[in-house]
Amino acid sequence: MDLFEQRIKELREIINRHNHNYYVLNAPTVTDQEFDALLRELQDLERDYPQYQDPLSPTQRVGSDISKGFTQVRHERPMMSLSNSYSIEEVQDFLRRAQDALGGEASEIVGEMKYDGTSISVTYEHGRLVRAVTRGDGVQGDDVTANVITIKTVPLEISGFIDLPDKFEVRGEIVLPWQSFEKLNQERQFNEEPLFANPRNAAAGTLKLQNSAEVARRGLDAVFYFLLGDNLPFETHYDSINALQRWGFKTGEMSILPSIDAVKDFIDHWDVERKKLPVATDGLVFKINSLRQQLNLGATAKSPRWAIAYKFAPERECTKLQFVSFEVGRTGVITPVANLDPVLLSGTIVKRASLHNADIIAQLDIHDGDMLYVEKGGEIIPKIVGVDEKRRQPGSSPVAFVTHCPSCGTPLQRVEGEAAWVCPNKWGCGPQICGRIEHFVGRHAMDIDGIGEEVAVILNKSGLVNDVADLYDLTQEKLTALDRFQEKSAQRILRGVEASRKVPYARVIFALSIPFVGETTGKVLARHTRDIDTLMTMPADQLAAIPEIGPKIAQSIVDFFAEERNRVLVERLRAAGLQLALTEEETAGQTDKLLGKKVVISGVFAKHSREEYKAMIEQNGGKNVSSISSATSFILAGENMGPAKLEKARKLGIDIINEDQFLEMLQSTEEE
Repeated sequence: MDLFEQRIKELREIINRHNHNYYVLNAPTVTDQEFDALLRELQDLERDYPQYQDPLSPTQRVGSDISKGFTQVRHERPMMSLSNSYSIEEVQDFLRRAQDALGGEASEIVGEMKYDGTSISVTYEHGRLVRAVTRGDGVQGDDVTANVITIKTVPLEISGFIDLPDKFEVRGEIVLPWQSFEKLNQERQFNEEPLFANPRNAAAGTLKLQNSAEVARRGLDAVFYFLLGDNLPFETHYDSINALQRWGFKTGEMSILPSIDAVKDFIDHWDVERKKLPVATDGLVFKINSLRQQLNLGATAKSPRWAIAYKFAPERECTKLQFVSFEVGRTGVITPVANLDPVLLSGTIVKRASLHNADIIAQLDIHDGDMLYVEKGGEIIPKIVGVDEKRRQPGSSPVAFVTHCPSCGTPLQRVEGEAAWVCPNKWGCGPQICGRIEHFVGRHAMDIDGIGEEVAVILNKSGLVNDVADLYDLTQEKLTALDRFQEKSAQRILRGVEASRKVPYARVIFALSIPFVGETTGKVLARHTRDIDTLMTMPADQLAAIPEIGPKIAQSIVDFFAEERNRVLVERLRAAGLQLALTEEETAGQTDKLLGKKVVISGVFAKHSREEYKAMIEQNGGKNVSSISSATSFILAGENMGPAKLEKARKLGIDIINEDQFLEMLQSTEEE
């Protein structure tokens, strides 16, 4: 082993140890700067000496932007689901059945947390991670190894333990911590993307992304709860989980419970304490501790007989309304927000909850100082679900919706046919201007790094940016003259501004903040108009005839470009060099062969990745949809299409075609 190989190996061991200290033990022993220096040294050595590359190197935690479909792998041992219980009596019945099946033999119970994520099976051979597979249908699942490698709480290599088996499988839950979940949904809300309903859905969706670099960015975590293998050197589940901890795995809280009273105390304790955890939980799991007894008890077709889940009731708290604030969005819509006495819900402190609009306030009959019921329980955001009228203060007044903009004082206008009230002062209302700037620079729009909410406000209040075209007049001197702007932060923004000149036309449409025009609609409009001049001059009836547009969006587009300031804005963006038309490359392969077709993609493909097939569908005028309905035109099915989707498609009479048939469909001419 030469000196460079030795140093590379040493650095990997050091960095893996620091990752474990930071992400699993929450006890870092070096500063971020020291850690980054070690990582940079390893990256440089691996670049200079590629013969020592290793797919399990900690430098690979960042993932890759190379897309590839998932292959399906059969589980060596089926991944079953647990039976559920909802009361201490049902848990008691489970224990009684287990004891009867064991012929009255005494058994010890282990209680542990049930984390609300997506199940994973990870296999190790000779201490190295070799494969990570999702639950799938319990018999086989998707190989997501490239994505799991990016999760820093998953050990890549394990060594130095005499009790480490040559081969073993560990099962656990991939979770998205509350903090990461809320950040992700804030990004999606800002980019007008559908929000994830809860951390479990977000974790599952993230784990199945084709881009492992994006997986790494989202901050998944992993908690492990089960060890499997041949001839394991342990007699109890408790001992095997303690071994996982020693080997570097992150495991959940676990207790041996000697009696049914101890089980009840465990439930009562965690019904309160789980709310303080950084990740979502939806219950507890009770297991027979003895591995011999587990083997003797066996399983039904669906569930083991030696374990049962206990589900908590949905979380709801009652807290006092301090006041209702009224906030202005980038489109001028006024949103009422309940400001509350702080209350702990699902691991986070809730102080605010949207009341959505004037009609909701009236329906709930909210009065000043009311005690409000708040629920979160895995929902996207906290929501007000009711009022405790028995605790209402005598003489309190109903909450009144504002009549003037809380920012600029302009009288509000009611949107015809909707519950929304808006401020019509688009060009003089600060929150609307700053909101449009934030939207314009967003990751799915122009992707200008370094400008968030706070910076947008600073740029606007300083007079440098009054509309988004002003971003292209920024200079190093103008930015560094402002407070809190250093040379590096100014350069970061200017690099982002320069790069945005190459952003495709479809994203420019989305970035303009045309009401009701989201990211997907921007793609549709770009495809059918091909350039901004056509879009600006199309009458409403022609726009409405474009698939997925309709009269409401069409009229919004016409109204937007009818305003002289918006037309001037477009000309300034044209002068700044933005892409306001499809490129020759984008138009070269466009056809209308799938025009108006709604296509569901399912399964694993051999010739192209799912993302590539999605792009083909859009390139040929079709629309990708995620769920099967009577409106689905056909299903593009690869290997191992999910049985539930297959059954639903057959019931609805929807055509199912394979990738060869799909590619032949695209190659055929319209005349054929």
